[in-house]
Amino acid sequence: MQALRIAAFLFFATLCNAAAAQPLYGIAMHGDPALPAGFKHFPYVNPDVKKGGRISYGVVGTFDNLNPFILKSMRTTARGMWDPEYGNLLYEPLMVRSRDEPFTLYGLLAQTVEWDDSRSYIQFNLNPDAKWSDGQPVTPDDVIFTFQLLRDKGRVPFSSWLETIASMAKVGEHSVLIRFNERANRETPLIIASSLPILPKHATDTDSFDQTSLRIPVGSAPYRIKSIDPGQRIVFERRPDYWGKNLPSKIGIDNYDEITVNYFLQDTTLFEAFKKGDVDIYPDGSPGHWQQAYNFPAVTSGAIVKETFTPKTPSGMLGFVFNTRRPMFADKNVRKGLTLAFDFEWMNRNLYSNAYRRTQSYWQNSDLSSFGVPADAHELAMLGPIKDRIDPDVLDGTYKLPVSDGSGRDRKILRKAVALLKEGGYTIRGEKMVDKNGRQLSFEILTQNADQERIAIPYRRSLELLGIAVTIRTVDDSQYQLRTINYDYDMIIKSYPSSLSPGIEQVGRWGSVAAKTEGSLNFVGVADPDVDTLMSHFLTAHSAEDFRDAVRSFDRMLISGYYLVPLYHIDQQWAARRSRIAHPDALPLYGYYLPAWWDASAQ
Repeated sequence: MQALRIAAFLFFATLCNAAAAQPLYGIAMHGDPALPAGFKHFPYVNPDVKKGGRISYGVVGTFDNLNPFILKSMRTTARGMWDPEYGNLLYEPLMVRSRDEPFTLYGLLAQTVEWDDSRSYIQFNLNPDAKWSDGQPVTPDDVIFTFQLLRDKGRVPFSSWLETIASMAKVGEHSVLIRFNERANRETPLIIASSLPILPKHATDTDSFDQTSLRIPVGSAPYRIKSIDPGQRIVFERRPDYWGKNLPSKIGIDNYDEITVNYFLQDTTLFEAFKKGDVDIYPDGSPGHWQQAYNFPAVTSGAIVKETFTPKTPSGMLGFVFNTRRPMFADKNVRKGLTLAFDFEWMNRNLYSNAYRRTQSYWQNSDLSSFGVPADAHELAMLGPIKDRIDPDVLDGTYKLPVSDGSGRDRKILRKAVALLKEGGYTIRGEKMVDKNGRQLSFEILTQNADQERIAIPYRRSLELLGIAVTIRTVDDSQYQLRTINYDYDMIIKSYPSSLSPGIEQVGRWGSVAAKTEGSLNFVGVADPDVDTLMSHFLTAHSAEDFRDAVRSFDRMLISGYYLVPLYHIDQQWAARRSRIAHPDALPLYGYYLPAWWDASAQ
């Protein structure tokens, strides 16, 4: 009974604290929002844009589902439903993230929020004008219902984020108070606010929620579904009755009357559709393609415009990913030796006209990167005994991947690779790299398309010089997604985007729990308590200095683990567009933002 009284006291004390807190129009991970109270619009939009017209996007893949929040068909859900690239066209979060700040949120479904200094709770005060597309109001009951449903039936990471909630309670007519448990950290309230959708309780079937479905749902966002052709295209139309069109966070955004997402089996087919005018924007990530593929009439006439954008973001990491669940990749020396064997200089010169830079850090080109930066006393204290697991050259800032002679067979570097493989239990015997039982070191590189295969072929050639047997298998999108969900691969090529505010998404990529969770993004299979500890450091950091050093420590740990064979990056974004598609002059911190573009031919 005494325990119940204490629990009740704490609960009502939290309610009182929440009620006494000052409502906030925006919240930031570190510091205060850059935009003042009463701001009119984001700085990277055109507030005077004339809405109308249409846009046609193109993607490679297929879709058989309209629910992006469940494990089944998690990578074959129609684009646009809940989409960081094209916009959340059908569902909305409680708050929206500014593209011009590291991690700052402003009001959307939630008009204001309240929290304490320790971020043990957050109260969302819903906008009383918020409505679903069927005219029903968005209510606190919808919020509570959604979070319970996604916790119980949603896929990772939605379900795992919601495991941080201790309780939810309706406060008054328009507010929801959420208290967090010991699993939460300082980022958790921002994740709950910006990375989870709100679903309509009255129009959601809980019994069938975790099954794939093409049933057209009810949403609160600016668009509704006009038509679907499963696996081929989905068409959205803008709602003239959208409740939030005059919010500061929505001015200058969602500018098309109609948005079409077309699906293609291959990127070459997608590009041909772009050339013909069936697709309006083509983001290009290939230097050779960007330099050589645009000599057709629509470009020379000006009907298609090529543009280069320079965001102010970290490099991220693209690389060959070792599945450390496989025994041959369990030893770090083996992974390091295989990393050294990759001849980046040969590939960059012969395949990409030296357009790329070698990636040396997961946060290269930012203050969060450890590359070239020795760990100072503050960071060493933060690392504690974990520093002994970090390579000395990574710790003192002298680490750098070797630069080859570009021949594709640099003997000096290959000798180092052989020595490392020997430390990992492999030796060359009869022109084959074998273990103590005489079994040849062999593995498969699983690729998605011709571009990935093109990168894998020279790597295979270098490894064959060491007596390693490598096969390359290119599969269709559905088979690739199935195999990666089940971790059924030896090596894949993956991109790990990075931001200026890394947080809980890193746990999904590198955390011990994620390593054992089907469908997670821990493709490497890392299950290391020290890695978990270093992630907890930046998740709980209060000051900007603590946060920076915590990310640098984590960066050093990943580099020292040799979990990927680092490839390359470009400091620019390339995109070609139909000339009638226009965009604002201001470029946000994270690069171009498609939801703020518009159709200049709209009447």
